[in-house]
Amino acid sequence: METPIQSLTSSFQLLIMRIAIIDMGTNTFHLLVAEIENQDFRILLQERIPVKIGVGGINQGIIIPAAIDRAIEALKKFKKDLDELAVVKIFAFGTSALRNAKNGIEVVSKLKENTGIETKIISGDEEATYIYAGVNLALNLEKEKSLIMDIGGGSVEFIIGNGEEIFWKQSFEIGAQRLLELFQTHDPILANEIDELNHYFEKKLVPLFDAIQKHQPKVMAGSSGTFDTLSDIYCIQSSIALKGSPETPLAFESFENIYKELISKNRQERMQIPGMIELRVDMIVVASCLIKFILVKYRFEKIRVSSYSLKEGVMASLIEQNH
Repeated sequence: METPIQSLTSSFQLLIMRIAIIDMGTNTFHLLVAEIENQDFRILLQERIPVKIGVGGINQGIIIPAAIDRAIEALKKFKKDLDELAVVKIFAFGTSALRNAKNGIEVVSKLKENTGIETKIISGDEEATYIYAGVNLALNLEKEKSLIMDIGGGSVEFIIGNGEEIFWKQSFEIGAQRLLELFQTHDPILANEIDELNHYFEKKLVPLFDAIQKHQPKVMAGSSGTFDTLSDIYCIQSSIALKGSPETPLAFESFENIYKELISKNRQERMQIPGMIELRVDMIVVASCLIKFILVKYRFEKIRVSSYSLKEGVMASLIEQNH
């Protein structure tokens, strides 16, 4: 069975060319433009737009009209930039919100009609595979087993792997936008809401617990999103220079301190935390509750943060399959 990349590239050989990868996430649409030559790449442009395609309908399995309009406008903006850069191939991927929406196919059709961009809706398993490829590209996982954790707005991907292979992977539809709409009705979040979240995690994540017990990963590897913002906050608090590298620092003790700060503040107060961005300020509380839950349940030797995720994983897969 062909992967999305294989089906898209079956008659497409990479020599030297500019490609675009669009990750149409539940909260944010990400654009990556790269120039690829054999096994080398150069990133020319990265953009993100807070489309929030899941807002108002994600737990009902629907993309509401206002969200469709925002998605169309975001892709039009991307398309304008891609035309200016003379990009020859666009790979657009829809994830959790689109794959679970009753009107997902209809939305994809509207996006193509209005922007000319064709979207491939990928499964959670395919999403996890690309996330692993992106994280491995950034962190060079080597032989030590890591638990990769990617917290999206619609889904959360967990992957246990090292630099050579994936031992286990699963996508769970417990993303931060879902959790926010289901559990956090007060701001700051209430203690009983955190308790309800933790009971929910205990029920939903049984396959993860079994996999961790079996494979015993020693490293937690956080992938982009919430982890990027936590790392930014940590770097500013610790006077560490922000270099924009594929791997950024974070420490367990600092996460604990940041977590306590996040759950005790309201939105306005969270925005005052150096390193916080508006794109993350709403969902970072429930996302951090999930990280805290995992860290309480299991002990890891270290935590690493990858700035690379799905879109970089797609790029790595393109390079690999066209070598």
